[in-house]
Amino acid sequence: MYRIFKINSSPVVDFAAEELKKYLRMMMPRCGEIPIKRDSSAKEGFLLGLMSDLSLDTSDAEDLTLDDIVYIDTTKEGGIIAGSNPRSVLLAVYKYLTLMGCRWLFPGIDGEQIPIKDLEPVKYRKLADCRYRGQCNEGAEFQPNMMEVIDFTPKLGMNVFMMEFDNPRAYYKHYYAHLGNEAREPEPVTDETVLQWKRQCEAEIARRGLQFHDVGHGWCCESFGIGIWEKGDDIPEESRQYLAEIKGKRGLFGGRAINTNFCMSNPEARRKVVDHIAAYADTERNVDYLHVWLADSCNNHCECERCAEKSPSDWYVVLLNELDAELTSRKLDTRIVFCCYVDTTWPPVAERINNPERFLILLGAISRKYTESVKADIGTPTLKDYERNNITLPETVEEYIAYDGLWKKTCHVGSFVYEYHFWINQFYALGGISYARIIHEDVKGYAANKLRGIIQDGSQRSFFPNGLAFYAYAQTLFDTSVGFEELKEDYLSHAYGEDWKEVENLLLRIEDAFDHKYLAGERSADQRIGKYYNPAMAEKLRKIYGIAEDFAPFYESHKNMPQRSQTVAMRLLRRYIEFCRGIAYPLTLKCFGAGKEAREVYLKFLREFGENEREIETCYDQHMFAAAYNLRIFNIGEAEFFGV
Repeated sequence: MYRIFKINSSPVVDFAAEELKKYLRMMMPRCGEIPIKRDSSAKEGFLLGLMSDLSLDTSDAEDLTLDDIVYIDTTKEGGIIAGSNPRSVLLAVYKYLTLMGCRWLFPGIDGEQIPIKDLEPVKYRKLADCRYRGQCNEGAEFQPNMMEVIDFTPKLGMNVFMMEFDNPRAYYKHYYAHLGNEAREPEPVTDETVLQWKRQCEAEIARRGLQFHDVGHGWCCESFGIGIWEKGDDIPEESRQYLAEIKGKRGLFGGRAINTNFCMSNPEARRKVVDHIAAYADTERNVDYLHVWLADSCNNHCECERCAEKSPSDWYVVLLNELDAELTSRKLDTRIVFCCYVDTTWPPVAERINNPERFLILLGAISRKYTESVKADIGTPTLKDYERNNITLPETVEEYIAYDGLWKKTCHVGSFVYEYHFWINQFYALGGISYARIIHEDVKGYAANKLRGIIQDGSQRSFFPNGLAFYAYAQTLFDTSVGFEELKEDYLSHAYGEDWKEVENLLLRIEDAFDHKYLAGERSADQRIGKYYNPAMAEKLRKIYGIAEDFAPFYESHKNMPQRSQTVAMRLLRRYIEFCRGIAYPLTLKCFGAGKEAREVYLKFLREFGENEREIETCYDQHMFAAAYNLRIFNIGEAEFFGV
């Protein structure tokens, strides 16, 4: 009889023990009950606990709270499954199960692949190469899926989950109002419901011991009683004095609160912001890292005489130092993350962080290209000087990394990355095999440049047609030495079975037909006509019809697979072929500059394909796809299409 003994007990270790029991019983469905007990002196069975309690060396970890070491030394009957902290114990359980043959291909029960087999001896020890490994909510999210995604996160070895905004109602509205999908009837939810759901997410994050990162944007307006989603300029008059002055006027930048900075030279304004942030940190003590970002736009900083005396980054550091002093006075050890992003990509000139231990830099390379990967050697890119409200964002990731280096040199603060692979950019890389390789190389490139991990800003439903890209992302963050070919074979062979190579070839043919650089707007034959004008690309796009014909008999012979997860993967692939076939025609029209006709055909396709979203919504985000193609390719504005 198998037994599990907890060498020490905490809520996360308790959960890890229950997860080990569940999956062992699934692997050996006739093994009988597996009791769980707490016994620090146990010598037999599975021993779960902290490495320190088992006298195991943890000297390679800089910080036992933040750094994850996974330790496994088991026989057929049991053995040690341990970690450097409670979260690492859970990660060790999932790694053990992975080494036993379990796979989690995409979120939810249908993504689980649990073999039926006897246990085998395992020896494994690894300190995660990247300290920060995770994702942030984005896109169109619905609550059952959020529960699945949080559950999925540590199963792939990740340790961070971020919830953006005090109340992430916009992301929930995207789904429940079904913005971008006319085939689904709106299902409105209230702000109060969304806030309750955020708290439910936080409870599930804590249950797994994941680092909880919180908020980001909003402080610049909500500190003055202006809601982050406010539009127009109907704001309390008493708040106007605190907003950034641009071209002699104080108000909402572009009519949107989320894009509006405040007058950072105004000590009263800074005090209001500091008090608002500190009060939040005091109440929400479950937050591990509180993100303090400025407005979500560029060229929008205050031009008043006093603000002009310092750069936005210098004023940012002044604000952060005042926040640190307030948090210290309240005896709060909340870590603060600030952004090297848009105007604050440029480091401060004179100001310095007083207490680097509290802070972490988040590099947001929002304007980089995703058709090329991050290199280990970035060379010496040419950097521009900062000019207030007249910047052009960097075009290359090398520039961003160089600016990050200047921030670190100036303020002696560590850094990691906020990435956008699973935001709209994934929809310009149809096929996805080469895109997964780019992500794999990006993780390695960032690590080589001393950035300590990544949080992905993207849809939680980025598994269409499969989760190879996300799998490569998560696995490489944990172990940067793993090769892409190994990851690719591992994922695709589990998802599609022994004929996975045929699926890979199919996806590579789709890649060739659509051309990532063309969809990213980098192959115009004449920019005067349009970014997507390229008649030569039409022939490539038309290849998708032959690919779809070739796929039909393969699908018929593979639609019912030995594993439930493989059957789901094959049916996702069928819908993906339909998707690619449907989007090819409006793109072909764009190749010839027929913008109006292309737009009409595209909108018809969007309505028709939207009928499928309910079936595949765990893996496919129609709102995010529409956001990717509407404005950039088919010239459909946000207000016109989404009604916002």
